[in-house]
Amino acid sequence: MSETVTTSSPRSSAAVAKDLALITMFAALICVLGFVSIPVGAAGVPIVLQNVATILTGLVLGGRRGFLATGLFLLISLAFPVLAGGRTLIQAFAGPSIGYLLGYLLGAAAAGYIAYRAPRNNKAVMVTLFVAGGLVAVFLQYFFGTFGLMWRADMNLGTAVAAQGAFIVPDLAKLAVMVAIALAVHAAFPQLRRR
Repeated sequence: MSETVTTSSPRSSAAVAKDLALITMFAALICVLGFVSIPVGAAGVPIVLQNVATILTGLVLGGRRGFLATGLFLLISLAFPVLAGGRTLIQAFAGPSIGYLLGYLLGAAAAGYIAYRAPRNNKAVMVTLFVAGGLVAVFLQYFFGTFGLMWRADMNLGTAVAAQGAFIVPDLAKLAVMVAIALAVHAAFPQLRRR
């Protein structure tokens, strides 16, 4: 006598396919925005859109999918020059911006985790948590970026922190735009937010 055992999956194959498509699409977006780069300051770290693209990814996709999309982007950057300035991850590893890349990964996860705590029916709390998630992500990028500058540019802590001063206002302006975009995406596609 043969028995057929079926196991029910908590997630349908359609949901998995949708997640894979979203993760891939946002990894591609992060790659494309790496080609927008403005050199600034003596530290050799340019103003880019890639850093806020990773935050947007977390805010739109949530912590897990944002982490996976940013991780996929970093995997792609091992072989292809998709990092800001047309570099690969291997090239960036030798440069002062290596710390920021770890911040991208952890920042996307943190932004998504915090943003997805917001209740769907309370716009004020949702805006507050999306802004908070974005700010935490920027902080993580600066935090790890500081250590990258200390390690690869031989800066002391004070110099590494000061070198980032030129980026604060542009990053906050870019973050405001990304939060507005993320909120608009969630208003248009509320089914994206699942726990």
